[in-house]
Amino acid sequence: MPASLAIALLVVFGIVGVVGITVAIQARQTAGRRAQDAVRRFADGAGFTEELSATLDARRIVVRVLDTAATLPGVDGAIVHTLDGATAVTGVSPEEAERLAIAAPPDPNLRSAEITLSFRIDDAEPGASLVRRAVVVPLRAEGESFGTLLAVSRSTTERIPDASVAALELLGRQTGPALDNAHRFAEARRLADLDSLTGLANRRSFHESLTRECARATRYSRKLSLIVFDLDDFKSVNDQHGHLAGDAVLAEVALRVKAAVRATDIPCRVGGDEFAVILPESGSDDALLLSERIAKSVATKPIANVGHASISAGVAEITEGDDSETFFNRADAALYRAKGDGKSRTVAG
Repeated sequence: MPASLAIALLVVFGIVGVVGITVAIQARQTAGRRAQDAVRRFADGAGFTEELSATLDARRIVVRVLDTAATLPGVDGAIVHTLDGATAVTGVSPEEAERLAIAAPPDPNLRSAEITLSFRIDDAEPGASLVRRAVVVPLRAEGESFGTLLAVSRSTTERIPDASVAALELLGRQTGPALDNAHRFAEARRLADLDSLTGLANRRSFHESLTRECARATRYSRKLSLIVFDLDDFKSVNDQHGHLAGDAVLAEVALRVKAAVRATDIPCRVGGDEFAVILPESGSDDALLLSERIAKSVATKPIANVGHASISAGVAEITEGDDSETFFNRADAALYRAKGDGKSRTVAG
């Protein structure tokens, strides 16, 4: 090859190489600007902080956080692990999320931690799109942890951009207080639904649950049964032993009811010494069996300082045309028949 041609080719390829490097640098700079623009739009997003604060539904907050994290440049998926053991994901499989159950270090000053993941050759199938990197962000409020946000990347070469990491940290600072508010509301609502003496659903919660279950059973043609029962001769307990002893009896009976019912049943204290159990997806035969199980649990073992107790119960199964009021009245009427028939028995209405 003539020397002049060789020199010309070297010059040409040198220019091409320089152009390629220049294009690559420009592409990287453009990508960086896009990342910064996306993060700026996120940080300045209209009402995002207000949007998180406006809802008291923890599930909705988590979904919004996942969707937002997944849109950041360099982020291929996101995971939220909460302290109650729940996990929510986007862009990753449940199996990956289980393997990536990474808690943020307890340091209260930690904003985020970057993790690089490596795999043994026999664990990584050729061409598999594995999670290679993760940014772990604590979700805290008032010094208390409410979980962890993980943003993941499958890139084998690129880190999650610094601008995206900064946005994830901002997202974590917004999410912690929002989850705190949601949990406080949920706890207040839970306590408002419970009878303070027995820990069972209270009268208001009972009627709300019965109305909801009646509507569901009617809409989907499902079975629904109800047990209403009270303690036989409970007035004499208060008269002979005092109201504190009476309260102790009610609390003990509630414990025995909780132990007897199924996970799907809804035990309630309707008022005084009157209790009820709502049985979704169950017919009257199931209700009769459960009523007898509760009666046996109450009667078999004496209650301290009072002795043995017994219950009378009425059972009803929802029928066509029933609403919550007529349904309850049929079970309640059956209870009064049980009392009139000699007590310590269950009657179907």
